[in-house]
Amino acid sequence: MLAGTTNLRRLDQVELFWDTVDTIGEGFGFSLFGARHLVTLALYIGFAALSCKLYKAADEKKRAQLRGLFAVLLLADEAFEQIGLQIGGNFNWDYLPLHLCSINIFLIALYAWKPSRLLDNFLYFICIPAATAALLFPTWTSLPAANFMFWHSTSVHILLAAYPIMLFSGGDIRPSVRYMGKCFLLLLAMAVPIYCVNLLLDTNFMFLMYAPDGNPLAWFRDHVGYHWIGFPVLLVAVFALMDVPIMLKKRKEDKLLSAVK
Repeated sequence: MLAGTTNLRRLDQVELFWDTVDTIGEGFGFSLFGARHLVTLALYIGFAALSCKLYKAADEKKRAQLRGLFAVLLLADEAFEQIGLQIGGNFNWDYLPLHLCSINIFLIALYAWKPSRLLDNFLYFICIPAATAALLFPTWTSLPAANFMFWHSTSVHILLAAYPIMLFSGGDIRPSVRYMGKCFLLLLAMAVPIYCVNLLLDTNFMFLMYAPDGNPLAWFRDHVGYHWIGFPVLLVAVFALMDVPIMLKKRKEDKLLSAVK
């Protein structure tokens, strides 16, 4: 009897491992800013700090290797998600890599191969806050810790945020407020076709159709009546917030130059 119960528990654990937020039952998840969530945020901060330290100490060859490693890890993370969805039989159109963070995976891979000033700025102004917001307000709170989607969602967003932070700390990304407009246009260029995909497939990529509970856009849904009003408001706030580290870094560099003179 005991052996049978143990086998059933193991079977349940295996099934839970391949569950998604659409298939998981109640009582397996974690609370927002509870113990498990705080551990996740601590891992994010620790990993980002370690990545910055290693990158700043590295020569150009090792820096290129680190950039390539991050790109490979992100692509492998996305492949892990897609394979897991197939194994569990839970794939649907909602899991196409068309959310903003999923798109950023491929932008980072492109950047590792062919960097550009526009990607510099987009990864800084858009990728960092988007991935950080996903970690602060996760949509996967219903999942247990021993679950492939929990692992994927946590690791991929940590990597997405840490990559541009690492490059910024090492001076390889030099964002400029002059590129904010171009970043917005690139974001808009993504949103228009993805909105059409949402209409075609009845999906919600980039949260263009509705704001799920726990998402910062949900506040605008509840208090203003339209979640999409939050997009320009949050975008302006994000651009202003992300400008602070730029100003602080410039001030520090100016002081160093003054000291040398």
